[in-house]
Amino acid sequence: MQKLLEVDKLASGYGRIQIVRDISFSLATGECLGLFGPNGHGKSTLLKAISGLLPCWSGSIRFAGQTISNASPRKIVEAGLILVPQGNQLFPEMTVGETLRLGAFANAARAEEASNLERAYSIFPRLKERDRQQVWSLSGGERQMVAIGVGLMGNPKLLILDEPTLGLAPRIKDELCDAIGAVSKHGVPLVVVEQDVEFLLGLVDRLILIDHGSAVREFSAANSIGHDEIMDMYFGDGKVA
Repeated sequence: MQKLLEVDKLASGYGRIQIVRDISFSLATGECLGLFGPNGHGKSTLLKAISGLLPCWSGSIRFAGQTISNASPRKIVEAGLILVPQGNQLFPEMTVGETLRLGAFANAARAEEASNLERAYSIFPRLKERDRQQVWSLSGGERQMVAIGVGLMGNPKLLILDEPTLGLAPRIKDELCDAIGAVSKHGVPLVVVEQDVEFLLGLVDRLILIDHGSAVREFSAANSIGHDEIMDMYFGDGKVA
């Protein structure tokens, strides 16, 4: 199967502090991947390096057949790799509709703005109801829907979500899980970072455990995984047989 994203021995960090250590993985076209692990162990740093927000110290990143290691974030977005960062970093005074349309700034995205907006509203019908409502007035779950909708407006070939359920109530998490699943069903491959492994199991094909900046274990989401095993991966050595 053709590879959409290939990360090979990637190292990155902040200043002189290395966080990501020789991580390698790939994502096939049409596949969805989940990344999980303890807080502060390099998941968000990995996503920022892939997205051009942090330098690639060594190793390589290829997307859709092109090398994007240390390419500018704008070039990476224009190639169709879209990161939705954690914390729904939105402009609170803008309306939902204005915010969504802001995501279609790349040339390819502008050409598909109408169809991408229709797709975003079909996945998140609540946003269509709130098209003229200012972002600050939305609930936390609704703001996260807007953030993912902005990512969809970028016309993604790959959508990367960094902890989309952070701080959300269980009922809203379930609703968001269904919506993210609908994104995948619309043909958009996903990389999702989450602390909630059970949430990931309902969304992705494979999971990778990130621990101390390294990819220490990979397994299929189709395989059964129990609570005790998850706890061992988080608090043990991560190398469960």
